[in-house]
Amino acid sequence: MKLRQITIVASFLLLLAGCKTNPFTGERNLNFVSNSQIFPASFQQYNEVLAQSEVVKNTSEARMIENVGRKIAVAAERYLNANGYQGYLDGYEWEYSLIKDDQVNAWAMPGGKIAFYTGIMPIAQNETGVAAIMAHEVAHAVANHGAQRMSAAQLQQVGGAVVGAAVGGKSESTQQIIAQAYGLGTNLGGMLPFSRSHESEADRIGLTLMAIAGYDPAEAANLWRRMAQQSGGQSQPEFLSTHPNPQTRINNIEQWAPQAKAEAQKYGVTSFK
Repeated sequence: MKLRQITIVASFLLLLAGCKTNPFTGERNLNFVSNSQIFPASFQQYNEVLAQSEVVKNTSEARMIENVGRKIAVAAERYLNANGYQGYLDGYEWEYSLIKDDQVNAWAMPGGKIAFYTGIMPIAQNETGVAAIMAHEVAHAVANHGAQRMSAAQLQQVGGAVVGAAVGGKSESTQQIIAQAYGLGTNLGGMLPFSRSHESEADRIGLTLMAIAGYDPAEAANLWRRMAQQSGGQSQPEFLSTHPNPQTRINNIEQWAPQAKAEAQKYGVTSFK
């Protein structure tokens, strides 16, 4: 069997073996990276970021971040336990940090490590705004988006090897052109939409989590209106971005928020902050 055929077969087998069910969507997602593989590196990297940053502690905002984070994590566990995924969060070590930095940003790392920058707090405005951001980041963590992206990157590398083997007999200039075309095509046609789908999925899961935690999911749309206003409407075309544009997110959130409230009612939550 030729190298190209071996690589294609290996890629196909890897793809088949590397799908796991997302407990929030019921879909099968590409993921062949285990928590035991990714969590230790994630925790170490998170600690390194904190060591190099000015972490805000014992302020009203810092305490809010921690309190909201715990509520959203409890909501995630309630959802998972109710849907037959007891023990799903084993190995997660939830941590919520506020970092003094003017960046308008928040992020999550695999295993439940979450950071907010002080620059995003004026846009959050209040506890419900913080909950919308927090729920989005917790959703990334519990949906294992980090592991999925790592899996996709590894698969992309395997695809690159297939292309390399296929053009091995061609001229060097031809090989370079084909390699560049493959890289552009997989980024625009695969990796960037993959990232955008993660953002939309985190938005939708996050609405459910914040609703179960007692926060009004409809307020997430107002958060994104403030985000859009802060950016002055400046954003690159959606097809070139890892994130959906703000109006797309707002439209989706307005559509999904009533569904999130209905889901929360199953857990006895009927009023929202």
